[in-house]
Order: sequence, then structure tokens, then C-alpha cells
Amino acid sequence: MKHVMQLLEKHEIQPYEIALVHWENEELNYTKIEGQSKLHRGEIWLNSELDLDDAILEKFAFSNALCLSVKLAIWEASLDKFVESIQSIPEALKAGKKVKLSHEEVMQKMGELFALRHHINLSSDFLITPDFYWDRENLEELYDKTCRFLSITRRVKVMNEKLQHCMELTDLMRNHLTEKRALRLEWMIVILITIEVMFELGRVFFLIK
Repeated sequence: MKHVMQLLEKHEIQPYEIALVHWENEELNYTKIEGQSKLHRGEIWLNSELDLDDAILEKFAFSNALCLSVKLAIWEASLDKFVESIQSIPEALKAGKKVKLSHEEVMQKMGELFALRHHINLSSDFLITPDFYWDRENLEELYDKTCRFLSITRRVKVMNEKLQHCMELTDLMRNHLTEKRALRLEWMIVILITIEVMFELGRVFFLIK
């Protein structure tokens, strides 16, 4: 496995942080038995009587669910990091303090949220079973049971709830900054009109004089 990872590292694009990769992992003990493969009390039982091709497919079904859990854990860590970056905003708003975020920074954070939401709900297999298992019922059962054991569905639901809360907060910030910008523009217009009126009054005064 280490040898394969070393080969793949040469072709990585935007890799995850090394510390995060080592921290987020899933491990399940396995043993070979005589009889049907299954997940039993958090331990993988592999049928030792299968031929090589079928045995590889069953291992793939288990590992597919495990890697899905690791991928979700990576994104959970990303969301936790994002939440930490904005956790001071509600308290600042509550205390009536000025929030030190520009309009561009708020839009950037909204982009981060949309990207994370897209990864979880549209470009991954968290919400549906992959097509690979549609005509392989025995493998689908192993995959689904492992996903349930790793609480994939519940974790995705929790992440979406957190994302929704973060979206509401960033949307509130965007509206607040938009209103401040509109108010600033209104004051600029008022000042310009006032200056124009003063010039007009001055011109009229000098003409009369």
C-alpha cells in the first residue's frame, strides 16, 4: 500500500494536508471464515471459499464504504474549520460590534460553502448507491451494511444542517454589507446634491450682487 501511495503522490492535484490524511482514517478488523461474507459487530468476515475474482469484489465493497467514510471525514474537518472561522460573527452581531469582513470575503466564504455542498450532495455517492452495485445484490448488501455501520447517512444529514446554518449566517452578512453599501451610496448622493445646491446658490448670489 505504501509503495502504491508513493507512486500516486507524483500525480496528485491539490492534495489534502498530510496531518489531516493521517488523522482521518477508518480501520476495521477482518478475518476469513467458511461461509457467507458479512459485517458482524464491527468486524469484517470474509468468505475463504470464494474464487479470487469474487473475493476481490467483496473486498472492494467493504473498502468502498470505508473510503467513502474517510472522504466524508475529510469534508467534515473542512466544515469544522470553516465554522471555526466564522464563530465570532454571531457574538459580534449580538454585542452590536462591527464585523471585520469585506463584501469580497463574505462572497468567498459563500463560495466555499457552495463548493462543499456540491461535493457532498452532487458529486459523490453519499446519497445514492453507486450504479456498480445495481446488478450485484450480494455486494450491494455488504456495501450498504458497512455504510450504515459507519453512519454515513446520519453524518451527511448533520453536515447539511450545519451547511444550511452557515449559509444563513453568510447570507445575513452579505445582506448587511449590501445595505451598508447602499446607505453609503445614498449619503454620497445627498452630499453631491448638497454641494450642487450650494454652488447654484452661490452663482445666484453673485449674479444678484
